[in-house]
Amino acid sequence: MIVRWQAFDDTFQRMEALSHQMNEIFSEITSTTSTAETLWNPPIELVDTPDNLLLRVQLPGVDRDKLDIQVARDAVLVAGEQPYPRQDNYDAYLRSEFAYGKFRRVVRLPVEIENDRVQANFQDGVLTLMLPKVSQARRRIVKVNTDELSGEAATATLNVASEIL
Repeated sequence: MIVRWQAFDDTFQRMEALSHQMNEIFSEITSTTSTAETLWNPPIELVDTPDNLLLRVQLPGVDRDKLDIQVARDAVLVAGEQPYPRQDNYDAYLRSEFAYGKFRRVVRLPVEIENDRVQANFQDGVLTLMLPKVSQARRRIVKVNTDELSGEAATATLNVASEIL
């Protein structure tokens, strides 16, 4: 009987500790510290075209002067800051899902690019980077010259076309 009571007591203490931890988690979630510096990741799109990778980053409301863009041969870093709005009364906010604070996003690229030929455009809160692939990573069309096929022989001359998929 004593063994059962100790087991019940131990279980009760564990549940009480769990309840305390849950309360701490919920108080962190519901607390609003609107001026605290937070780090957020802007959403991206990475598109593979025959000659380029096209990277789009959504940065609504971010000033182009607050952007830091660094491009290596195998990765892109986009960092900056979206400052909190100048308001006297943050208590008036009932809900805000806008992203404020500093952001930093590193995108690993699936192929190497020519980082000295990158083109950038920033319009309507969307940063677009055209990242030219190195020539070895470009997809090429290979045509088989059917005129040179003789009967059932499986020999053919492959001509690499200069056309891109």
